[in-house]
Amino acid sequence: MTDIFWWVIFPYLTGIIMIVGLLYRYAFRQLSWAAPSTEFFEKKWLRIGSPLFHWGIVFAFVGHVMGMVIPKGFYDFLGVSDHLYHVGAIVGGGIAGLMVVVGLVILLIRKMVFDPVRVHATFADFFSIVALLIVAGSGTFMSIIYNTTVTAYEYRETIGPWFRSLFILQPQYQLMASVPLIFKLHVISAFGLIASIPFTRLVHFYSLPVTYPTRAPQQYRSRSGYRRKG
Repeated sequence: MTDIFWWVIFPYLTGIIMIVGLLYRYAFRQLSWAAPSTEFFEKKWLRIGSPLFHWGIVFAFVGHVMGMVIPKGFYDFLGVSDHLYHVGAIVGGGIAGLMVVVGLVILLIRKMVFDPVRVHATFADFFSIVALLIVAGSGTFMSIIYNTTVTAYEYRETIGPWFRSLFILQPQYQLMASVPLIFKLHVISAFGLIASIPFTRLVHFYSLPVTYPTRAPQQYRSRSGYRRKG
């Protein structure tokens, strides 16, 4: 019964919470959808932490698609050996994970140290950073430490098929029984984070700037060239 809850009920429950929460926030709280910038209060730490976090998330997302969405048979068809795949996953996943973790730590310290940033931060802001650190930290640990000191766990034969089975409404929860504990905790924390998205500023993840390249340029005037009239 425990396996059914965590690997069948819990994923669908978090997905429903996310979808309903997104619809509610879009319908009744559109003005809070965006993530206001705090660059005005502090720039130095933000310029380091924010790019590290965002680019790390992008690379980590691509890595998860390659490992969770694309079946192992596809790599076998291309002639990619298990050893080569795991080496790439360890190196690529490790770098992406470190980027996310380091970026989040910088952003967390920034929110705690600089008074103007801390004053404008909410509980949801700190919660999302800590939750992301738990997910990213466990994932980085698995990539760099577990896979190199314990064993290069073949999640493409267990977690991957289970994850894909959720989308066809035929969850193969039995596959998760033999998964190492650290991987289970990573998956559970990730789904928990997904459920929290509508209630934090992470909601702006769903507002991809697809029209940005075609947007008209904005014009700014230099403050040094401004002259008071009168």
